[in-house]
Amino acid sequence: MILPDAASSPRWENGDRPALEEAITSAGFEVDIQNAQGDTAKYATIAEQQMTSGCDVMLLVDLQGAAVTVTENAQAEGIPVIAYDRPIAGADYYVSFDNFHVGELQGQCIVDGLDAAGVDGASATVVYIGGDPADGNAAMFHDGADSIMAAAGVVPAKEPDGAWDGDISATNMEQALTSLDGKVDAVWAANDTNAAGVITVLDKNGLVVPVSGQDASVAGLQNILLGKQACTVYKPYQVEAASASELAIALLNGESPTTEMTLDDGTPFIASEPINITPANVQQVIDDGNISYDELCAGDVKAACDEAGLTPAA
Repeated sequence: MILPDAASSPRWENGDRPALEEAITSAGFEVDIQNAQGDTAKYATIAEQQMTSGCDVMLLVDLQGAAVTVTENAQAEGIPVIAYDRPIAGADYYVSFDNFHVGELQGQCIVDGLDAAGVDGASATVVYIGGDPADGNAAMFHDGADSIMAAAGVVPAKEPDGAWDGDISATNMEQALTSLDGKVDAVWAANDTNAAGVITVLDKNGLVVPVSGQDASVAGLQNILLGKQACTVYKPYQVEAASASELAIALLNGESPTTEMTLDDGTPFIASEPINITPANVQQVIDDGNISYDELCAGDVKAACDEAGLTPAA
């Protein structure tokens, strides 16, 4: 398996890697998981080394389209490819969450936030801070969110080029805010890393508006508890990793699994349901073991955790 980086989300190393390793090794198979660290050349090198050393199934998280060539090379060697979390053109299977619905949850979060603030969607100034357009999921998040917001009359006032990068998102937000003369009513941010960048700019300008997110990261949940972020979409990595592991093990055992869903291009798709997180259900992430209470509720966030009634996992 090849992971894309450790910067776009903490989930890759902290969640997906150990869950996949445990599931596949427990079934009696060897697993080699490496991280390309955001380098497409390194991604290709890792893939070549893995295929040369002997590989029966490849799980790939795409990195800026690098997985497409890897997929073609693997299949030429008779190795089936599972696209994990991000779609890959030509993959044999795709395992992820329902990413259009992830966007729908984010869009509804923004609409609800505008309603709570008494702001009509049709007149709202909303900035879109999306993900890397080379990531096929980014379009699904965007389109799902936009489908909900557009129905409420929301038209993006600014939509800079996306990236999975907090610093770039902060710069984009700062430039957008300047061009809007400091006026913004809400920000659709595609994940918590991007949201954190946006929030640094809002903080600097003394603004608090609804901001969406994704990944239920420590920083994202802290911003929610502090009232700086309206929501984050939670995708329990255990669910996705379990689906991918079951699929990989079936392929390793010579089976030909079928799925109930397909992508538009016909790729068999195993989809899991995401969960919207607000202050009311942050406890679920703690109870699932995906966030440490002590890490989440450290320092200035402790009072907010107490107010929300959060406790360590039972």
